[in-house]
Amino acid sequence: VDSAVSGLSSSPTEEKKMGHRRASSSAAGVYNINDLEKEGKELQIAKETQKLNWKLNTSPATLDDKEALKKFLTTPPVKKIDLHFPLGLEVTARNMKGVTIKDALDAIHKQFKKKADDELELPVLAGFEWDKEESWTRLIVHQKKEGAPSSGGGKKKDKKKETYDE
Repeated sequence: VDSAVSGLSSSPTEEKKMGHRRASSSAAGVYNINDLEKEGKELQIAKETQKLNWKLNTSPATLDDKEALKKFLTTPPVKKIDLHFPLGLEVTARNMKGVTIKDALDAIHKQFKKKADDELELPVLAGFEWDKEESWTRLIVHQKKEGAPSSGGGKKKDKKKETYDE
């Protein structure tokens, strides 16, 4: 019994050390978005995101504009930010050194990489919008068709397929 008790007493100090080490991994000048909200600091979104013409189901590595990918998604840079899609999907981009455009695209791509082009009604990223009235801590993702043939809503097709299978 004594050994178990002594084992317990030593573990909290180890946890504290780990927690401290983790905190130091974030770069100076990179904020927690909740702190920005408390301080009322407004976010600016990198304009480059609107010019990328990136398809959500393709890897961000295929983009020509490699320099844009390295830029911070927001000013001031944040450790993590939620990216909210109009249909309700939400993904979170994280980077302790500051979320870059690439981090955001990677998080989005992870959700869409298995989708075929005709499953996506709006397959191309049009940009991000920050609406502090809606939510301070997330960006709204805007998508566009970009000349892709309209599929008439991929989700409806899936439902029909399911009924045929039965």
